[in-house]
Amino acid sequence: MKNIYIPLILFLSISFSITNAQSRKKGKWSLHTKSKKAVALYASAEENYSKDKVVEALDFLNQAIDKDSEFIEAHLLKADIFFRLNKHNEEIECISKAIAVDSMYFISAYYNMGVALFNNGEYAKVEGWMQRYKDKVRSDRSKVKADVYIRKSEFAAKAVADPVNIEPINMGDKINSAYDEYWPSISADGQRLIYTVLVPRDELAFQNASLQKNALNFKEDFYSSEFSEQEWSLRKQVVSINTDSNEGAQTLSADGNWMFFTACGRSDSKGSCDLYFSKRTENGWTKPVNLGSPVNSPFWESQPSFSSDGRTLYFISSRPGGIGKKDIWKARLLGYKKDGSPYFGDVENMGDKINTRGNENSPFIHHDNQTLYFSSDGWPGMGKMDLFLTRLGDDGSWQEPENLGYPLNTSNDEIGLVLNAKGSTGYFSSDGLAEGSTSKDLYQFEMPEKIRPIPSAYVKGRIFDKDTKEQLSAYLKVSDINKGMTVINAESTDFSGEFLFCLPTGNEYGLNVEKEGYLFYSGYFDVNSVSSVDNPQVLDIYLSKIKSGERMVLRNVFFETDSYALKVVSNTELDNVVRLLQLNKEIKAEIGGHTDNVGSESYNLQLASKRAKEVYNYLLEKGIEEERLKYKGYAYKQPIDSNETEEGRANNRRTEVKIL
Repeated sequence: MKNIYIPLILFLSISFSITNAQSRKKGKWSLHTKSKKAVALYASAEENYSKDKVVEALDFLNQAIDKDSEFIEAHLLKADIFFRLNKHNEEIECISKAIAVDSMYFISAYYNMGVALFNNGEYAKVEGWMQRYKDKVRSDRSKVKADVYIRKSEFAAKAVADPVNIEPINMGDKINSAYDEYWPSISADGQRLIYTVLVPRDELAFQNASLQKNALNFKEDFYSSEFSEQEWSLRKQVVSINTDSNEGAQTLSADGNWMFFTACGRSDSKGSCDLYFSKRTENGWTKPVNLGSPVNSPFWESQPSFSSDGRTLYFISSRPGGIGKKDIWKARLLGYKKDGSPYFGDVENMGDKINTRGNENSPFIHHDNQTLYFSSDGWPGMGKMDLFLTRLGDDGSWQEPENLGYPLNTSNDEIGLVLNAKGSTGYFSSDGLAEGSTSKDLYQFEMPEKIRPIPSAYVKGRIFDKDTKEQLSAYLKVSDINKGMTVINAESTDFSGEFLFCLPTGNEYGLNVEKEGYLFYSGYFDVNSVSSVDNPQVLDIYLSKIKSGERMVLRNVFFETDSYALKVVSNTELDNVVRLLQLNKEIKAEIGGHTDNVGSESYNLQLASKRAKEVYNYLLEKGIEEERLKYKGYAYKQPIDSNETEEGRANNRRTEVKIL
């Protein structure tokens, strides 16, 4: 028999009690039996069950039923145990025996029978039992509860009849084990995986199979793996973060260098479970920092997801003011503390278009920042926790959630779905894909087209000092050129200079890389085709220290064709130049205009000069002193690429800033 467990950080199990059904007799509660031996055996069963010793509890219950076959409470407690063990055939049999003894003794048995049939995949029988339950209860709340399962059974029957074409693949024994693996998080390039594992606290728990997976004997720890040569490496503990308490339900930033995670019962905790932050360094992960209020509260916070634009943290909380029991909330990044950890503004509930009166779990905002995946037991689904997606509409509001379908969703819990940047591969945890299994493993699968997000390309690379080749930590800002707004804030690591950011397809983007004491770097990306997703760009960027003679190309300054009229989309780039000159008052600079070799020298010289002057005038209008600026047109006399190709000619058509 497989062990069961009391959920720790994730609190994912949905439990309902069908035990202790007692009748009032002469002002006291009494069990439905006259056998004192059966009562004593039942008491022993309850005691063992309260300690999660289900094998012993079942043995005592069987003995009690041998003493009195019409002992209703014993049948119902057995049903409860089989429910927790996902043995629904046995559960159905136990409830049937209880109802056969006295059909009116425990009315909730009808509801529990409907749930058991639903969990057993017998969807056509669910409505009949739920209607019988509704006929016998007066409470509107109870009737609504039954209607939920009627709708679920209708949905599940249709989903099974029209399955989604997926083939979940177990991620193998380098990732999975005999224990529970769940909550995967993966970097945008698919190279770094971190996930949660429920592990024994000591050798005794490891060896003794009768010890259950509860908070006394097991704990949650982080493990990681790297993808190399077409396979995942053998998993390793994230030693610098794991403690004797529970750590889990984590999310990685797109570059894999930031981690937000859940920890419970720590000395600096604001509530039962809080969200923490850690940053990857050359020597491992930094000491975790509590995010503090308003993200954390005296209530339960868990299961974060950090957007690829580096601006929004999504998470689960049980705090007041929500829609249901556990809701999805979000908070916007405002800045950074002295220790380098981020701090966030007021939290906001995601609203009733996503949250239900039940539980929402495991939010994952894809790298397109427009598709949110999550788990819920409140929307019609296949079982306990189902996977859903919602998309951001043109009006800026989230659309009604869509169930991801069968067999991705099963009668058990599906949690923690994450996707790669391209949106082609999904990773999730399930305990329902291996027959008879109650332990969770990690799976991956090819995402069907209809439930994919907008594909996102990623750009990765390193930043160096141009002269010393030293690896640099620098700030990266990516702007949507057509909208003139910043869409991504990122930072390269201080120990390797590495960076990574995601770019959803269908747009043009400008990149600005800044570091104090250096000229900024300007880049341009046209992500209008899927080819850019299949072939991500890898850049080595060299920053020049501010000194005489150094130049920087303004790749995001654009003019009308055969004209010196600046396009409005150039303003973001030019404002970066303004900021550089404002912060470095000693700088004097020349604006240089350059062309390709198409056309006469006189025409190109005139065009280059007028374009340089337009930029010069823009800087003057922004308050830069005239004595600090010059402009000059060079035509095609200083090419930086070949004029024999269109790509080369495009590189030669440029505006430069030279330090004087």
